[in-house]
Amino acid sequence: MDMHTVVVGTSGTTAEDVIAVARGNARVELSAAAVSALAAAREIVDALAAKPEPVYGVSTGFGALASRHISPELRAQLQRNIVRSHAAGMGPRVEREVVRALMFLRLKTVASGHTGVRPEVAQTMADVLNAGITPVVHEYGSLGCSGDLAPLSHCALTLMGEGDAEGPDGTVRPAGELLAAHGIAPVELREKEGLALLNGTDGMLGMLVMALADLRSLYTSADITAALSLEALLGTDKVLAPELHAIRPHPGQGASADNMLRVLAGSGLTGHHQDDAPRVQDAYSVRCAPQVNGAGRDTLAYAATVADRELASSVDNPVVLPDGRVESNGNFHGAPVAYVLDFLAIVAADLGSIAERRTDRLLDKNRSHGLPPFLADDAGVDSGLMIAQYTQAALVSEMKRLAVPASADSIPSSAMQEDHVSMGWSAARKLRTAVDNLARIVAVELYAATRAVELRAAQGLTPAPASLAAIEALRAAGVEGPGPDRFLSPDLAAADAFVRAGGLVAAVEPVTGPLA
Repeated sequence: MDMHTVVVGTSGTTAEDVIAVARGNARVELSAAAVSALAAAREIVDALAAKPEPVYGVSTGFGALASRHISPELRAQLQRNIVRSHAAGMGPRVEREVVRALMFLRLKTVASGHTGVRPEVAQTMADVLNAGITPVVHEYGSLGCSGDLAPLSHCALTLMGEGDAEGPDGTVRPAGELLAAHGIAPVELREKEGLALLNGTDGMLGMLVMALADLRSLYTSADITAALSLEALLGTDKVLAPELHAIRPHPGQGASADNMLRVLAGSGLTGHHQDDAPRVQDAYSVRCAPQVNGAGRDTLAYAATVADRELASSVDNPVVLPDGRVESNGNFHGAPVAYVLDFLAIVAADLGSIAERRTDRLLDKNRSHGLPPFLADDAGVDSGLMIAQYTQAALVSEMKRLAVPASADSIPSSAMQEDHVSMGWSAARKLRTAVDNLARIVAVELYAATRAVELRAAQGLTPAPASLAAIEALRAAGVEGPGPDRFLSPDLAAADAFVRAGGLVAAVEPVTGPLA
């Protein structure tokens, strides 16, 4: 395990800490301030529990059953039962990194001191994360309102020593066995604690944070591949001039144009057509790449603002306020997160769409300005990259389906008490697929563009130094390039892995300087 330690305090956390815990196995510790806040809030809950007046979540049922007052001897059973009954997820297992993000973010809210959970429960949450124990959480079960209830319930089951979990060795075993093997005592839930472990937007938020990190890298890679395609198509880099983008001052657009201009510095291909085969303008997919990529970048920036606000939030119902009141609220509604998850799926689909159009242009001898059909060695005998573009087109088509907003839907639940829900978990799940597909789409454009640039070099033209660095790094990553009697799938898979790992950006930046 990574020895890096993330300290959880009372004032939220950062995206970097979420990723460190979810993907880097960073250790988690509670700050002294968090332990004090937990204890102080628990005193308030204990005092309310001792009073005869019912308090929602402390001495009542939940949701549509909130009107029933629960007697003291049944309250521990109530908290256990809400976890057991809500652990009703179905379908495939959710990825380990998502579950770790989910648990860590619930711990973040618990540690704020607004939930009334005892310090020992919070410490058990940290201990489970540090032991590398990952609850089995299922794909379906959250409506993105009243929290990611089913996913969080499966995590709470593990704290109780019930249900199944995956150990650090990757083996799924009964949670009680895993806790015992790591010297962790199961928690005995008391008033409000079961409810507090379930009432959060943690799953959708964790997936948003990781999607943002992945998309930032992919957008930079997409700027590079767009530049390579422009170069291979003998396009003009004049449309990337800073003064043109200054008069439409969207920050993302300017950043993407600057990235492309840096990649193309020193190219002997750009603008070449103006002498040999005059074209007034390049096609939109080439000329408007900064506008499309840049609009996506600006959407990422807005989504990051929402994520940062949510990372600083305490999401629970009811909440313990500093003045001692315990108040019901609607902060568990996932709308703010759900909307940006859907926005990101839309811009990812459009980025994939414009990348595929450039790939198709590279392969079409009628529009590629002197490149061989399908970039083949011997067109007819060799189909070249024809079916690589088919694969890319299939991915783009799925991206468009994934761009249909989940947050525009709502299915009432809990006997119409919860009559409007966000579907934010569903938005997050489809965004993960979209991000996955986008990496593949960018990889196919990279594969085609580098092949085309090499063919231009064989024609006696001089590619940009950054283009040559990208080609060299791609070859070093095991991408041989198309040739007679070779099938492409291993190359495309290697190019995909290269893009996902940030290899393209790392290869180009020594030549271009830092890219946005």
